[in-house]
Amino acid sequence: MLAGVNVALCVSGSIAAVKTTELAHELRRQGATVRGVMTEAAQGIVHPWAVGFATDEPVVTEITGDIEHVELCGREGWADVLLLAPATANTVGKIAAAIDDTPVTTCATTALGAEMPVVIAPAMHEPMYDHPGVVEAISRVESWGVSFVPPRIEEGKAKIASADTICLATARAAGDRSLEGKHVVVTSGATVESIDPIRVLTNRASGRTGKAIARACYARSAAVTLVQGGLEPESKHLPYASVESVESAAEMLEAVEASVNDADALLSAAAIADYTTDAASEKIRSGGEFTLDLTPTPKLLDAIRAEHPDLPIVGFKAETSGDEEAMTEQARELLERVDLDFVVANDASVMGEEETRALFVRGDDVTSFTGSKADLGARVAEELAAEF
Repeated sequence: MLAGVNVALCVSGSIAAVKTTELAHELRRQGATVRGVMTEAAQGIVHPWAVGFATDEPVVTEITGDIEHVELCGREGWADVLLLAPATANTVGKIAAAIDDTPVTTCATTALGAEMPVVIAPAMHEPMYDHPGVVEAISRVESWGVSFVPPRIEEGKAKIASADTICLATARAAGDRSLEGKHVVVTSGATVESIDPIRVLTNRASGRTGKAIARACYARSAAVTLVQGGLEPESKHLPYASVESVESAAEMLEAVEASVNDADALLSAAAIADYTTDAASEKIRSGGEFTLDLTPTPKLLDAIRAEHPDLPIVGFKAETSGDEEAMTEQARELLERVDLDFVVANDASVMGEEETRALFVRGDDVTSFTGSKADLGARVAEELAAEF
């Protein structure tokens, strides 16, 4: 997600600075090259040696005649993005007022003047975060195009966001913006059909692929709606998507119909039930033979295509054979029937696992993919961007 991105990781004097090494490692795991910049207060919490070890680069602890701030964050500087994590109330206020009395604030002023992307992840006690001056400072800095990563409000503290959330925000700010201005709807997970108040019909889909696609589209600057199936409801707002939680195939169709009215694309990665049944109002007693009458559910892609003939739609087709020829044949049938932009044919034998195998099918053009769900999500987002 951050391959080839140079990150100037600025650290101010919040106790959350103890998480800086973890963040630096995560940035590097996602492909970034990282160089640290620290205030004197931050150095009292985490030693520059630790940050240097985590980044494998020298750490800037003072501005000297070598004009480190310009070398890092000037118009021809090394960095692609300045990431301030953690950011104290004091440091945010100084940035808003263009006060440059630490290596971090001087780098921030230089980056903003050079129109470099800037991402800030605050961390402080909650009353400080709610102080009118801090609220005003954040609003002012946001108006300059700076991206803020909201903290987690817990135990009276505005705790720094997770390393993964910060990395995602950094990728969105500094990476490929090829889906900027686009609203993308992604379906994910498994639908659930009730048999009685206790029992259900469902499938093995984990929802990892759909979430990976949503994250990758967000990283390319899209606005994302995630229609998530399953028994466990998602938070209404993930860092990368607004979420509509559904259970049944009918609920998913209804949610997608509502979501695509202002959308620029639909990516239907959910494993939607092909059949449903009339649920019993009370628990069905065990001990004897029992027959379920199954009726077909409406085909989501067909229904959406009928309502939105010009909407770019990406379909997914899971097959159990593992045979590429059979997977391709089924994908082409779906592609032509619904007039899709392309189809991702999944090998269902790896359903629910971290690694996946898939084929991208566009008519006679078929390309194979093997890798992680995150990499598949990135590939789907890339292919979608090419459609636009």
